[in-house]
Formats: sequence, C-alpha cells, structure tokens
Amino acid sequence: MILLAVAVAVGLSAWMTIAWSYQRAVGNGGWTDVFWSFGMGPAGAVAALWPLGGETSPRQWIAGGLILFWSLRLGSHLRRRVSGAPEDARYAGFRKAWGKAFQARMFGFLQSQAVAGALLCIAILVAARNPAPGLAWSDIAAGLILAGGIGGESLADAQLSKFKADPANKGKVCDVGLWGWSRHPNYFFEWTIWLAWPVMALGTSLTAWPWGWLALIGPAFMAWLLIKVSGVPPLEQAMLKSRGQAYADYQARVSPFFPLPPKA
Repeated sequence: MILLAVAVAVGLSAWMTIAWSYQRAVGNGGWTDVFWSFGMGPAGAVAALWPLGGETSPRQWIAGGLILFWSLRLGSHLRRRVSGAPEDARYAGFRKAWGKAFQARMFGFLQSQAVAGALLCIAILVAARNPAPGLAWSDIAAGLILAGGIGGESLADAQLSKFKADPANKGKVCDVGLWGWSRHPNYFFEWTIWLAWPVMALGTSLTAWPWGWLALIGPAFMAWLLIKVSGVPPLEQAMLKSRGQAYADYQARVSPFFPLPPKA
C-alpha cells in the first residue's frame, strides 16, 4: 500500500505541474482548482482499485465509483465557473501579494496541493480495502454521507449563482438560503463528503481493520485545509477588501463554517 500511495503522489505532482503550465498560459489561477478536482477522481480510483493481490471487492468498486462521481461533479462545476470569468478572488490576491514571484510561488503551492491530494487518497485507499466480507450498513452509510455532501454543496453553489445573477445584488453579500447559516456552506459540505471514508474504513467494528483509522486523515486534513489554509482565510480577506463593512457585518452574524442559526 505504501508504494501505491507514493505512485499516486507522483502522478498528482505531474498533473499539478500541467495545471501550473496551463494557468500560466491563460493568466487565470482559478483553473488550478479545476485541474485538482478532475485529477483527484482518477487518483482516488487508482488508490481504490489497483490490484494488491486477490480479486477486486465490491467495496473497492463502490469506493472508486464514489470518488469519480465526486470529482466529475466538482470539476464540472468549477470549470463552468472559471470559464470566461475574472480570476478567482483568492488567486487574484495571491497574484497581488506575491508580485514578480507569483509563478514560482504558485508552482510550490500547486505541488503542496498534490501532496494534500495524495494524503486524502490514503483515506480512500484504506476505506476501499476494508477486508470485512461482503457489504455492510457502513458502506451504505458512507454512500449516503457522500451523496448528502454533494447535494448540499450543489445547493449552496446554485443559491450563490442565482444571487450573483440578479443585477440588484451587485456589490452585495450573499446571505440567502444556506449562506445565511454559514459563510462557507460549500466548504462545509465539501468537508462532510470526506467523512464517508472513515465510516467505510472502520465499518461495524472499530478494531477489525486497524489500518482503517488512517481514513480519519481525510476529514481531519480537509478541515485544516479549508478552515485554516487555502479555503476560508484567503477568501475572507479578499471579501473584506471588496465588500468592506458589509462583509464585516456578515461575519458578525453568520457562522464561519458549521451551519448555525444567524445572530440577530
């Protein structure tokens, strides 16, 4: 399994190098998110399905199918959002802050994304290879969690798109629907998706498959990325610059991540 994890990491590194070259050519860093999303599907499927001896189990096929479905949905959504649009606020902020060093630092940033993807694939790898015979309720629960996360993320994306499409909302902060309960509901549901892998990995017994505990890397690492590193912080900084006091007021009354009733 270690060699397979290393191979996945090398493949993702090569893929994100291509992503770096493309964003440099088109002058839009947002395309790197598209590449990462589409790349994670095949990488996760390889982690789930690559033969390590013995027959491929139904659980492996389910895991491979789930990660490919997630990848296709997210990648397609991001591609539609990036195509023909101004550069995402996060990358525009990086471009301004990094100045002439933008492309060099961007390359390093994308390689760190490849490493992050490889760590996330470990969760898929150990979940798919839970040796418990047959399928259990935990496999069904994992599928439902992933589907629910995708559904919630899709709803949040649709609500934001509808808000932005209304000319009357130009310059305003979206606080409708899920966005009135969380400042980043799409990130919250993205994190929820990664809870599926520990459920599948640990199954009905928390001790039968010790390797299964490694699947906790998925939600733990994704939470750290979204809340502390590449998700919430740079986006909130950009929104404060573009929306000013309106966004500060939004921050004061709406939960930053977990959906909660808004403050008065």
